Amino acid sequence: MEALYVFCVGILTFSGIFLCLRGRTFPVVLGLTLLSYAVNLFLFSSGRLRLDGAAILGTSESYTDPLPQALVLTAIVIGFAMIAFVVILAMRARADLGNDFVDGREPPDADQAIKPTRGKV
Repeated sequence: MEALYVFCVGILTFSGIFLCLRGRTFPVVLGLTLLSYAVNLFLFSSGRLRLDGAAILGTSESYTDPLPQALVLTAIVIGFAMIAFVVILAMRARADLGNDFVDGREPPDADQAIKPTRGKV
């Protein structure tokens, strides 16, 4: 079970970093979201994975640490606020600049790829 958990966290981290390195804003927002999910899973795993552990002492023989659960809850709230801010920032940049590239400039070969050549061979 731990190997599958580590594999999922690794895939989320890799996908998030890959998407954050894209040139447009929407994949960057998705990458930040995936990275926040990976961090949440990592924080949650720091409390040890147990199936029947109780968070309250004295109710069972094995218990889980409630601190990672509180950290994950806080990270979810902060991550949601960060993603909302980045989305609003991307919408404002799209309105001001007229494109959705991260640096605000279109790549040099974008003119040739979008505009077809008419009458030229």
